[in-house]
Amino acid sequence: MHANTKKMVTAALLAAFTCISTMVIKIQTPTFGYIHLGDGLVLLCGILMGPAAGALAAGIGSMLADIFSGYASFAPATLIIKALTAFTAGFLFHKLTRRLPSGKARRIGVLASGLPAEAVMTAGYFLYEAGLAAISSGGFTKASLAAGVTASFAGVPFNAVQGAVGVAICLALLPILQKIPNIWTETNP
Repeated sequence: MHANTKKMVTAALLAAFTCISTMVIKIQTPTFGYIHLGDGLVLLCGILMGPAAGALAAGIGSMLADIFSGYASFAPATLIIKALTAFTAGFLFHKLTRRLPSGKARRIGVLASGLPAEAVMTAGYFLYEAGLAAISSGGFTKASLAAGVTASFAGVPFNAVQGAVGVAICLALLPILQKIPNIWTETNP
C-alpha cells in the first residue's frame, strides 16, 4: 500500500474509533458535559500518526462525536482543543522517546506526553466554557467574564478525570496496537 494511502486510511480509522469511543460510554457530569473514553484515542492519534496527522484525526473524530451526541455548540471548540491535545501528545512523545529504547520508555513517554496534552484539553475547555458563560450572561464585560470564569471552574475536575482516564487507556492500548505490523505512520520511535 502506498504510504500516503496508508496514512489516510489510518487517520480515517482513528478518527472513527475516536468518535465511537467518545460516544459509547458517557458518564454525565453535573456541568452538563460527560466523561468518556475518547481521550485515550485522542492521545493514540498523536502518538501513532505523529503530531500533524494525529491532530487532524483526533480533532475530526472528537468533533463528530459532539455533533452526533447533541453537543454541536461545542463541536468547533472540540475540533481545535482535541487537535491541540493530540498534537501536544504526538510532538512530546516523539521527542521524548527518540533517544530511549522501546518498551518501558514508551510507557514513560505516554505519561510524559499524555499529562501535558490533557492539561491542554482541560485548559482549552475551561477557556471555551468561560467564554460561553460570559456571552450568555451579557457579553464580555468585567462582571460577565468573572461570572464565566467562576462557573467554568466547576468543569475543571471532571475534565482532569477524563484526561487521567485517557492517559490510562492510552497506556493500556499502545502495547497492544504496537504489535500490529507497520502501525507507526511516523518514524518508529
